[in-house]
Amino acid sequence: MRPADSLTAYEPVASYGTYEEAQRAVDHLSDQRFPVEHTKIVGLDLKLVENVLGRLTYLRAAGMGAASGAWIGLLIGLFLAIFTPGRFPFLLVLWALVWGAIAGAIFGLIGHALTGGKRDFLSSSAVVANRYEVMATTDHAAEAHRLLDVGLSQPAQTQQVPRTPQTPQSPQQF
Repeated sequence: MRPADSLTAYEPVASYGTYEEAQRAVDHLSDQRFPVEHTKIVGLDLKLVENVLGRLTYLRAAGMGAASGAWIGLLIGLFLAIFTPGRFPFLLVLWALVWGAIAGAIFGLIGHALTGGKRDFLSSSAVVANRYEVMATTDHAAEAHRLLDVGLSQPAQTQQVPRTPQTPQSPQQF
């Protein structure tokens, strides 16, 4: 790992509640001709969120397996149709699609049966951060901090992170 890839070579410049706000800040730096290759957007306070989509039944497992198998059968059928001489290559594609769906349904049923009822639901998961920090390399952090202070005058969206070393700041009046 190069030293520039380590987070110890970076210091926080600003903190935002959403990724889009952090993206806007880096875009603002780019618009000001700041060398943005010296910045990172880092998500902090990560948590895993799993959305339960519904119950997984044998019928649903077979249907999902059939859909996956049909795609694989379609690809194999198209590949074979390209290299197989004949008058009706679409029949070969259709035949491969049907057999792919049948095989996929069988594998879907077997796979669901092998779980033994331990996970009878469908879900999607995502890693989400509570806040996002824009960080810059230590030799570019002061300039990034200055450009963000000057350019982004939206205090409700931007929470500035004190730079190290900390300097006393006067309270802002609105």
